Amino acid sequence: MTKKIIPGLSLAAFMAATLLSIPAAQAQYAAPPPPPPGYGHEPWASAPAELQGVESQGFHDGIEGARKDYENHRQPSVENRDEFRHPPVGHHDREAYRDGFRRGYQVGVEHLMHGYPHSY
Repeated sequence: MTKKIIPGLSLAAFMAATLLSIPAAQAQYAAPPPPPPGYGHEPWASAPAELQGVESQGFHDGIEGARKDYENHRQPSVENRDEFRHPPVGHHDREAYRDGFRRGYQVGVEHLMHGYPHSY
């Protein structure tokens, strides 16, 4: 009769240990914490007032392109960004978009990768 009790207790102990470890395992794989307040909305990332329309859109996209290159540890090069090479605007707005993109990308690179204050 002792042999039957021991395996039953072992199974019960195993089940209890397994069930108790589930919350710890779940906590280990919890979602990452949210970004700090203001992340992605830095004052230096705002387009200058003189940029309007597609130039402003290009500036914002340039900031985001620099942020992506920074986060992925890529060498900064505006020429390597698809958004710069193939602007998501009509043909007649491409140069204005690229001008804004180039400015935004440069500001993003200076601030994110080099720690410089923004400059337009």
